[in-house]
Amino acid sequence: MKLGELPEDELRARLRAQHLSVASGPFLLRLRSNIPSFAATWQQCYAELEILPDDTVCHFRVAVERQQGVRRWYRPQVVFRVEELTPFDPYPLDQAFPMFEWGLNWCIAMSAHDYLMLHSAVVERDGCAVVLPAQPGSGKSTLCAALVGRGWRLLSDEFGILRHADGCFLPLPRAAPLKNASIPLLRDFAPHLGFGPRFDKTRKGDVVHMFPPSESLQRQAEAARPQLIVFPRYEAGAALQVQQQAPEVAMTRLVNNSFNYRVSGAQGFRSLCRLVRECASYQLTNGSLDDAVAAIERLVQERRS
Repeated sequence: MKLGELPEDELRARLRAQHLSVASGPFLLRLRSNIPSFAATWQQCYAELEILPDDTVCHFRVAVERQQGVRRWYRPQVVFRVEELTPFDPYPLDQAFPMFEWGLNWCIAMSAHDYLMLHSAVVERDGCAVVLPAQPGSGKSTLCAALVGRGWRLLSDEFGILRHADGCFLPLPRAAPLKNASIPLLRDFAPHLGFGPRFDKTRKGDVVHMFPPSESLQRQAEAARPQLIVFPRYEAGAALQVQQQAPEVAMTRLVNNSFNYRVSGAQGFRSLCRLVRECASYQLTNGSLDDAVAAIERLVQERRS
């Protein structure tokens, strides 16, 4: 059964009892929650995921629950737990969904060292994966969402999960957080995409999540081979600039964009060497989503010709 097919009362009951497990890319998750509004948004976002058997052994057992004590009634809060540990301070209760997304990101970043993890979006079309590594504030998630709005498959907006064995990227299709000015920009650019509720005044500003398209969730077991690396940088009003990056420059930038390069040792070094050897690398500065998307699609076409 798919998550979206679960009746509302059964969804809430199973979440309260922590009897609900799903796959998120290569990771298995068991979730507990007693917050109905969070349950509804989570189900809407990940409706296409298959519910796993109750006896599934999961990588992460997490809870998103109301804070107890006085905070249950006065300025209510939500707490994120993983294996009953609480790695973060509580959030306001109405920010339960972004807290879950950021909390699960933390779980993956802290433990998924079987892979090389890049701070990068990854999209794919017709067998060609484009890797978009960038530091926070570069417009990575916005550009990723724009590409998805033009028919690219979402692998991830946050984690480029590189498999050492073959150099392919594994999908981790999750909700992509759009912040502040990018929210109306994406709504106008791709109104057909699925968007979640607006969360105002979070610790990262105002946030609306782009839900992963159904096809991306349905194909989350299909890895993709990278052919292009694009380092995006958004500058308001800037003219489009596309500059090729030498392999050694791309290598250095990828090292600085990796969550776990330093703990991956020689294996991580070899995987990054392979990545920059097999891909063309570019710096893309833009002030327009239309220009940026067109430039990336043009680079892909040139790569194939």
